[in-house]
Amino acid sequence: MSIKVVIADDHPVVRSGLARLLEDTGVQVVGQAPGGNEAVALTRKHRPHVVLLDIRMSDGDGLETLARLKQASPKTRVIIFSTYDNPTYIARARALGASEYLLKGSTREQIVQTIRAVAAGRAVEGQGPLHRVAQIMARRDRLPQPAADLTQREAQVLRHLALGLSNREISRSLAISADTVKENIQRLLLKINAADRTQAAVWAVKNGFV
Repeated sequence: MSIKVVIADDHPVVRSGLARLLEDTGVQVVGQAPGGNEAVALTRKHRPHVVLLDIRMSDGDGLETLARLKQASPKTRVIIFSTYDNPTYIARARALGASEYLLKGSTREQIVQTIRAVAAGRAVEGQGPLHRVAQIMARRDRLPQPAADLTQREAQVLRHLALGLSNREISRSLAISADTVKENIQRLLLKINAADRTQAAVWAVKNGFV
């Protein structure tokens, strides 16, 4: 059985190029979307195994589209396909439910292998961007020094904050309530003597949390 895929990218050349690249690979492109709204509509219609989704969409943030896709078709897996090797984008993509993050410079073999692995629910071989950032987000090892007496949970929240995630995204990533996230942020700001999230992020980078 072929793997059904929807391609969502605002550049026609990228969409058509990907469709050609996937010919004769056992991957069937069932829809191409130039923007988020059409990507969601095509996903509802075709229930693809995988959506290849760009970060920058013609009608908004691709990561917002990711959240909508997961609501519209929870069983559909999403691969972010982006030019940007940006830790904030990658961390947000993971928190919002992306299965993998591929760079547009990836080879044909890498793209096909990733689609097959994601469609089958398998881990993708190698140390890709999502795996690299996920390791940072999930770290529960000994705290860096100086740790300002942070708890492990506060350290995890600080790492997520430093990667640019919102409270809602931190909540989803760590499977804790938004109120718990807010309480942890308030406590860690006091402990590291930071006035706001920006100062906390700078402190986290300087002290080896990310």
